[in-house]
Amino acid sequence: MKRSVHDDDGSTVLLTIFFGALSLALILLVVATSSLYLERKRLFTLADGAALAGAEAFDLANVRPTSTGFRPTLASADVAAAVTDYVEQASGRSFEGLTVERAESVDGRSATVALSAFWRPPGVTLFVPGGVRLDVTAVGRSVFR
Repeated sequence: MKRSVHDDDGSTVLLTIFFGALSLALILLVVATSSLYLERKRLFTLADGAALAGAEAFDLANVRPTSTGFRPTLASADVAAAVTDYVEQASGRSFEGLTVERAESVDGRSATVALSAFWRPPGVTLFVPGGVRLDVTAVGRSVFR
């Protein structure tokens, strides 16, 4: 018997293998993207808490009355010390390569905190094989009412 030119025996197996590989790649990419998003949110939450701790790093002697109420004056050294202490206590070992890039008070009223950490994907993928460095910045301000 002669095989027809349009005979498609066996093509279903090839299509199944191709779509299986494509589905696996898509699943790994979605898992890696979700993990990256959640890790960035966790790092930003830590930076936000550190900015709040830095914004409250003032002595009562540094609170001055103004026409709009009382205003604390922040020193960059006090902010940096409070942020470093907060990050050490709050983060534990949950972030890889966690560093405080910036912890200061530029205007004397608010605390600016920049943190960075390294993220690795949960599975080795071709799209993100080594991971990426995450950087977040948060600003906190104390207000008396």
